[in-house]
Amino acid sequence: MSLDALATKINQYVEDMELATARVYIEENIEILKEHKNMLNKNARELLDFLLKLHADGGQPLTRMDMAIINAINTYASKFDVRGIKMLVKDNPNLLLRKDTPAYLNADAKIILEGMGAI
Repeated sequence: MSLDALATKINQYVEDMELATARVYIEENIEILKEHKNMLNKNARELLDFLLKLHADGGQPLTRMDMAIINAINTYASKFDVRGIKMLVKDNPNLLLRKDTPAYLNADAKIILEGMGAI
């Protein structure tokens, strides 16, 4: 795929708010995009900068399974199902220890998890 086509696709995915797809394209071509950052629109550049910072810190991106667990925690928190949250926390303690996880939690989940001492 040419650089112009790649930049166009990433820009379009970001504009359509399909950030997961845009992230995949960026991660697969991160070296090329670092050099040609000017071809991306502002939001796509911000996503690229975020991913570059994440890689520089040595952090691994969240997997699809991690995101599913976080979404389940958010759902249980919205319904105030503490039992379900406790089960997820017990099975996935390392996920909650990550620095980037609280950014994906909703307000209810943050309050409940802080009350439990999980985050």
